[in-house]
Amino acid sequence: MAGLKLFRMTTSGATKVAPRLAETEADVQGLVETHMETLLGVRFLASEYRTGPVHGGRIDSLGLDENGSPVVVEYKRGLDVGVINQGLFYLSWLVDHRAEFEHLVRDRLGAAAAAQVLWSSPRLIFIAGDFTRYDVHAVREHQRSIDLVRYRLFGRDLLGLETVASVSGRSLAVRRVRRRSTVMAVKDGPSTALDELAQALDETLLGLGDGVKCVQRKTYRAYQRLRNFACACPPQKTKLLVYLKVDPKEADLVPGFTTRDVTGLGHHGTGDLEVQLRTFQDLDRAQDLFRASYAGA
Repeated sequence: MAGLKLFRMTTSGATKVAPRLAETEADVQGLVETHMETLLGVRFLASEYRTGPVHGGRIDSLGLDENGSPVVVEYKRGLDVGVINQGLFYLSWLVDHRAEFEHLVRDRLGAAAAAQVLWSSPRLIFIAGDFTRYDVHAVREHQRSIDLVRYRLFGRDLLGLETVASVSGRSLAVRRVRRRSTVMAVKDGPSTALDELAQALDETLLGLGDGVKCVQRKTYRAYQRLRNFACACPPQKTKLLVYLKVDPKEADLVPGFTTRDVTGLGHHGTGDLEVQLRTFQDLDRAQDLFRASYAGA
């Protein structure tokens, strides 16, 4: 975001809007907590959560993301060389206190949400004025799901967020093995054309850019940057269903290409645009929709 230039356009000319940092760390925290679901795809649970007398810490924000993964959010007004270790300290506490977190989820979001907490992929999100190259290297060395997000304020009412680094905590080789075994586990027996299409979809979505993470749930597989951009359901008899974060009213649909507006309709995963894939030609046609959803995330 350091290279981003924002201008206010008027009939008399263009005026540059200078980026700035917040006055205090609490200002950043307040903005994000108030709009956490819109900004991060995370439902807000608690602020300044105390971790007890033994641990002696206080977590800036706790939340639950779109896939049910627990989330720790830590904020820094500017640059802080100790932010990574501090966040990992809190994430370790969270994993060791699952029952306490689930109790919090039950109180704030209900029993159904508490029963669906996904402990296989707890997340740590850092939001700061900047990060060093050492921070970026450090998160790639940890076996955790971590996002580094740089913020800037523009004018009185504009907030910019930029994902600097995003890691899932697993090596590429391990992810490939897990993906292959999960796809093949959908049904017994030899691979079919639909299985091959599912693997090609998986490779396509993961290959859209750096930092794409995959979260496996029982009824769908989510692909996310900072938040979900695609959710793929297990193969059905004749098709694959993919849900995208694309406004169905603004999608550039291809004639004869099967898509559906599912806004307000119940379905697995997240996203308002349903894409049905039956052939590799369908997969090729869906590329622009995939890229639009990825960009929006």
